[in-house]
Amino acid sequence: MKIAIIGQGGHSKVVRDVIKAMGDAAIVGCLDDKFNAEFFHEQIIYGPVNASKSIVEDFPEVKFVVAIGNNTVRKQIVDQLGFPEEFYATLIHPTAQISSDAIVGPGSVVMPCAVVNSDAQLGAHTIINTCAVVEHDSKIENFVHISPNATLTGNVTVREGAQIGASATVIPGIEIGKWAIVGAGATVIHNIPPNSTAVGVPAIVKIREVTGGV
Repeated sequence: MKIAIIGQGGHSKVVRDVIKAMGDAAIVGCLDDKFNAEFFHEQIIYGPVNASKSIVEDFPEVKFVVAIGNNTVRKQIVDQLGFPEEFYATLIHPTAQISSDAIVGPGSVVMPCAVVNSDAQLGAHTIINTCAVVEHDSKIENFVHISPNATLTGNVTVREGAQIGASATVIPGIEIGKWAIVGAGATVIHNIPPNSTAVGVPAIVKIREVTGGV
């Protein structure tokens, strides 16, 4: 599998390591708008995001991954590119444990030692970060980020664009609203409304924004 990485920040370094660990994938492009023009280096195409079109021409079988941790920016780039779902790779580190009954959507990345258990559903362009746990029957919508060591217990729903902070815990049956943020280390025992930030043990909504993430 030939892969082009979009984004050249810290998160992309980890994504690059996932690709290397998979063993059956090769990086053919690295795109970021910090590059003003296209150039080759060690058989990899570098260039701005709009160079994706020329990469598709050079490598018709290429798959893309938007390696940007910020959910809003990741969605903006996916919308900007306008590629169909089949243009995106699904990346799973070999040490991750994924149930055969789970679904992992296109463009999503599951990091080292993460666990996705039976009948969990991960939408498109989600990030299940290092050692995160998504328990049985949980539903994760598009552009969600589950941070390192976060635990979603059974039957949790996380709506589009939400982020669960590092080492946070969400008890069974809870819903996290669209573009909400759960702070690091929080314990969520009540539903979290859209476009809000919740912190603490138990988690309390501290900030409610007027509009959503995008």
